[in-house]
Amino acid sequence: MNYLINCINLQKNYMSKKALIDINLKFQEGKIYGLLGPNGSGKTTLMKIFADLHKQTSGELVICDEKPSHKTRAYVAYMPTENFIYGWMKVKESLGFYADMYADFDKEKAIELLKFMEIDMNQKVSSLSTGQRARLKITLTISRKAKIYMLDEPLNGLDPISRSKIKECIIDQFDAEGVMIISTHLVNEIEQILDEVVFLDHGEVILAGETEKMRLEKGKSLEEIYKEVYGHA
Repeated sequence: MNYLINCINLQKNYMSKKALIDINLKFQEGKIYGLLGPNGSGKTTLMKIFADLHKQTSGELVICDEKPSHKTRAYVAYMPTENFIYGWMKVKESLGFYADMYADFDKEKAIELLKFMEIDMNQKVSSLSTGQRARLKITLTISRKAKIYMLDEPLNGLDPISRSKIKECIIDQFDAEGVMIISTHLVNEIEQILDEVVFLDHGEVILAGETEKMRLEKGKSLEEIYKEVYGHA
């Protein structure tokens, strides 16, 4: 088995607050993972550490057989929740912006994905709807030739058409030699594409494993397991 991410006793503290507590996880090549949990559970913090945007307080992290550095950043394509594309740009200018930032950006692939996403290349980013901006963000992220793709709440607050387009894009574009990590609390929207799941709560892993095995063992859907774990509907 080829594990692209391996973290051992990973911990992250912000002053006296413990954001991540003794995280022990491995992410295997060829799988789509779900990081599940409510807001504040530690999902974004963990992703940012994997992307080398934050540093762990203690513990060990290995990305593609290397310790986190400027080199491992090239292996990771991370899509944050924030809108990171300048509103004054046209969509086609955002492609040039990304190409300048990332040597592995495939502009031709991005153009094809924008057609699928039904986004006009000449439209201004500021004029895009919330759903269109989300589709642009995922297009830019997926168009990198990375080993690890991380999408932070890609479906949050979106219309059904945008959700459907994004899920279809994830399935069609997923590279079997890579890893995809999707953080979400909208479990019912995405459980059908997840190979493995990690439940986080207050910075701790409280449940993890293969999605189908978990469903069979508990006799419940992933959404029902989520409600059971977090104690709410």
